[in-house]
Amino acid sequence: MNELNWYVMYTASRSEKKVSKLLKERGWEVYLPLVEEIRQWSDRRKKVERPLFNGYVFVKTRRNQLWECLQVPGAVKFVHFSGQHATVRDEEIEVIQRVISTGVAVETDGSEIEPGEQVKVLGGPLQNMVGECVEKGNKDYFLIRIPGIYQNMLISIPRKFLEVIPQQNQQ
Repeated sequence: MNELNWYVMYTASRSEKKVSKLLKERGWEVYLPLVEEIRQWSDRRKKVERPLFNGYVFVKTRRNQLWECLQVPGAVKFVHFSGQHATVRDEEIEVIQRVISTGVAVETDGSEIEPGEQVKVLGGPLQNMVGECVEKGNKDYFLIRIPGIYQNMLISIPRKFLEVIPQQNQQ
């Protein structure tokens, strides 16, 4: 297999931006999803960008070139599941990019969540996106799973903007 795939690189703590920059400088295609948040210090408030997934950077490369990517300072290893390198499909990267580009508030939740109702977003920047509706506390969230890294993206969307998709009877 010599095809290009999105591999999931684990970085040293708080090194995601540095690793991403160094990989790009060396010619690799890299995706580091960043979200903006307001941080409060004792003397000021500041808008900062932080990685959506702490410790992860996505690198599009070939399996036989993974070792070269790890030569960047701050790169730790590539994520494995069941003895295989974790990969993320192009479609999953596009979903993450689309969600981030909308500017909606996003949280990540690495906890195991039981599958809930399949829903479709009726309007707004995420219109027609399909996912699950989950309740966490007293709030409803739209859940998008990123199976390649066993992570979930939780987006707060009022239930009135979600349409339940009837489950097909499987025979």
